[in-house]
Amino acid sequence: MARYLDASCKLCRRERQKLFLKGTKCYTDKCPVERRSYPPGQHGQSRRSRISEYGLQLREKQKVRRAYGLLESQFRNYFERALKVTGRTGDMLVKMLERRLDNVVYRLGLAPSRKAARQLILHRHFTVNNRVVDVPSYLLNPGDVVHVQDKSRKLEIIHSSMKRMKDTAMLPWLSLDKATMSGTFLNIPERPDIPLNANEQLIVELYSK
Repeated sequence: MARYLDASCKLCRRERQKLFLKGTKCYTDKCPVERRSYPPGQHGQSRRSRISEYGLQLREKQKVRRAYGLLESQFRNYFERALKVTGRTGDMLVKMLERRLDNVVYRLGLAPSRKAARQLILHRHFTVNNRVVDVPSYLLNPGDVVHVQDKSRKLEIIHSSMKRMKDTAMLPWLSLDKATMSGTFLNIPERPDIPLNANEQLIVELYSK
């Protein structure tokens, strides 16, 4: 399976905002976005003329795609599926991405990043409704329970991530039980409640051309 192998921090610098791709590093003063707020490359600091409408649309698409860790073909497939759902296409797209198992594991604080969550899922460290699921793109439904497997309860990466997750930081559509190391996907969130700094309408305009 194809995957991005270059430095993750370059992606954040290119979008000029934190995409939280490196876990704990993103919350420290070592974050490259804090130290170098310009795009990577030899022309990163040079001034450019006004960005075009297409450029704005492209940057929004790249920002969301990279934040959720998807390849172009995967992201386009989600958009095509969102087109078939009743409602605003941009909202449906973001809601669908939030339902992904790797995203929910990350949001619950069971992994420091979505990338780490994908690796843990592929290594079969989680169950959904008491069944092992090793597909990061698995879409959760309201009421689904994500549980850390008994054999995986001592993994340091999970424990250190849970320690950083404060109860007040838990999103309203998720519930975490630290004692049993399980989380519940309560309901599909509304777009205003999703902490994603992006204008998904620009993505719709880009793909509609």
